[in-house]
Amino acid sequence: MFKKRLMHYANLYKKQLIIGVSFLLIAVAADLAGPLIAKEMIDRYITDAKADGVPWQPFSVLLAIFFGLSVVSAIFRYTQYIILQSGANNIIKTMRNDVYEHINRLTIRYFDSLPAGKVVSRITNDTEAVRDLFVTVLSQFASSILTIFGVYIMLFILDWRMGLIVLCLLPILIAFVWFYHKFATKFNHIIRTRLSDMNGMLNESINGMTIIQAFGQEKKMEQEFEEINKDHYDYQNKMLVLDAATTHNLIGLLRSVVFLAFIWYFGSQALSGSEAFSVGLLYVFIDYITRLFNPFMQIVGQLNRLERARVSAQRVLELLEYDGTEVSNEHMPRYNGHVAFNDVSFAYKDEEYVLKNIDFEAQPGETVALVGHTGSGKSSIMNLLFRFYDVSKGSITIDGQNVNDKPVQTTREHMGIVLQDPYLFTGTVASNISLNDPRISDAKVKAAVEAVGGLKGIELDDKVVERGTTLSSGQRQLISFARALAFDPAILILDEATSNIDSETEEMIQRAMDVLKRGRTTFIIAHRLSTIKNANLILVLDAGRIVERGTHEELLAKQGKYYQMYRLQSGMQTN
Repeated sequence: MFKKRLMHYANLYKKQLIIGVSFLLIAVAADLAGPLIAKEMIDRYITDAKADGVPWQPFSVLLAIFFGLSVVSAIFRYTQYIILQSGANNIIKTMRNDVYEHINRLTIRYFDSLPAGKVVSRITNDTEAVRDLFVTVLSQFASSILTIFGVYIMLFILDWRMGLIVLCLLPILIAFVWFYHKFATKFNHIIRTRLSDMNGMLNESINGMTIIQAFGQEKKMEQEFEEINKDHYDYQNKMLVLDAATTHNLIGLLRSVVFLAFIWYFGSQALSGSEAFSVGLLYVFIDYITRLFNPFMQIVGQLNRLERARVSAQRVLELLEYDGTEVSNEHMPRYNGHVAFNDVSFAYKDEEYVLKNIDFEAQPGETVALVGHTGSGKSSIMNLLFRFYDVSKGSITIDGQNVNDKPVQTTREHMGIVLQDPYLFTGTVASNISLNDPRISDAKVKAAVEAVGGLKGIELDDKVVERGTTLSSGQRQLISFARALAFDPAILILDEATSNIDSETEEMIQRAMDVLKRGRTTFIIAHRLSTIKNANLILVLDAGRIVERGTHEELLAKQGKYYQMYRLQSGMQTN
């Protein structure tokens, strides 16, 4: 699957890659033809010219051919480099786009299990390393292999016995590559994993710097980072030892062995007088053997990059293999807003159910409030309704239709959500409300802002940094609320949306909600029970079950769990 996926990306630009390799083949052929021309010039016009009276006029022609071959080789090598590098860049551009698009299709469950920094590392660092895979294999390896193949052909044409002697290098090189691959794969996998861990920790530390400094955890975080960094350093050193022991040292040794074999072979022939060798032939053998070791050196020298790139490619493709949900462009009419949970149970992991037999209905235009202690299952219900997760048992219907029968994007098309901790993007206040969606006009943005009672001291064209850290909690919440309203949802979810704002802002939102909830089914998760007195239905959850249900007055009259919670909050507020 790994190789098949890589070939898929290579096939997207196969014409470009084929042209590049063809140009490389021409460059190598021109390169290898040069020594034969040089041999002819040495034998006919240098060593034997005076003795035989050979005219020197054709010498200039051969010299021009020799120079021309060098120019052809240079031009085609330059062109193939650009073509293959461009092809590799196109492959990585496409791969990065695919990875980013795939991330948008992944379920929230995936991001719950993998820190954001590690995902970022796979998109940036690992895909850049994959680029080395294509550049190294298609450019360096292709050039080296073609050169080696061409040199062997020339050696066998010139003297098959010398060709056989040099052919003995291949098994040694193959054995070395196997040995190197065995250890380098393990080392590089750990190196890339530790690099990903460091990126993940850096991302987490930057986002949580306020907590780290507030609780004096700087030293502890430094120690944790140092442990990861040291592990990364140790395995990098192991790779250095492996490279140092097996690259230049190996090639240098093999070169010495071949030259000894070369001297022995030609020396024994000369001493025995059985065969005469010209100066040109000696030159061309030395030239070809030198050319043979250069690509060997390149192959061995690039093995580290190749292994590193291969491991990175595997990490990227593992992410692409993770099941995602196809983004659908299917649209559907606006909901009426009749929501029903039918004996719904849900577990984030295996059989550990956090929701058990949840059963309730919300009629169009009604407001349903969910209350309960932390961990009671309130947010899980909203996660299921919004299709961040799918139910384990039972079903959820909207207007009588099972939500699982439609793509998730279609299901969410007429839903809006305001989270307890709203996320703002880099841009302007207006772009954070419209999310640059062409369907949301400036007029809709302004109307949404007016509906929430204004933005308290900020303007629509004010700049917003990542996460909106320069804005107050109330301002961020109002922007998030206006964002949800601008999309005019049929079903509105407020996940503890008033827990981080002051009383004045809360009153502003409550007044807006009294108007906006008409014709819109609203779900509210609230800790402040005073904000849900007018809800049509209040569900009290405990340990994943609905233990009480009714209106505010009905639940107070029961003097059960809701009554105790309300009384406790009222007492806390009066002290």
